[in-house]
Amino acid sequence: MNITIDFREIFQNIIYMAVAYVLAMPIAWDREHRVRSAGLRTFPLVAVASCGFMLIGISVLDSTDAESRVLYGIMTGIGFIGGGAIIKDKSRVLGTATAASIWNTGAIGTAVAWSRFEIALVLSLINFLTLWIMLPFKQQHDDSDDSDDTD
Repeated sequence: MNITIDFREIFQNIIYMAVAYVLAMPIAWDREHRVRSAGLRTFPLVAVASCGFMLIGISVLDSTDAESRVLYGIMTGIGFIGGGAIIKDKSRVLGTATAASIWNTGAIGTAVAWSRFEIALVLSLINFLTLWIMLPFKQQHDDSDDSDDTD
């Protein structure tokens, strides 16, 4: 068996995964800062793993149909992870923004793997800004709620 190592390809894959990691960090920081169930470790790992799975699919599969099945598997698996972040507490459902952010972070990783950095950047910005900008509106809504439950 002849094993060859293409260091240029290794370096390129490291760059791709580093970009996915960096683009997931603002979302991770927000979730960690707000003491949510997922944070600084989960989001970058989801982005890097989804990027890695997609890079593997792109490099070893020979049809777009096969590559789309990899993407479908990534989306399904990340949905499962995000489902674990959702908790029903009495009459409230908590963790849906975290779950949606986990799913979005997977999309960031796959976009990076396809060299669609502009999509990955926009996904990261929209996710972070939505969590950050919409929080005062959510808090205002929660304050006007008559229930004693807190988020």
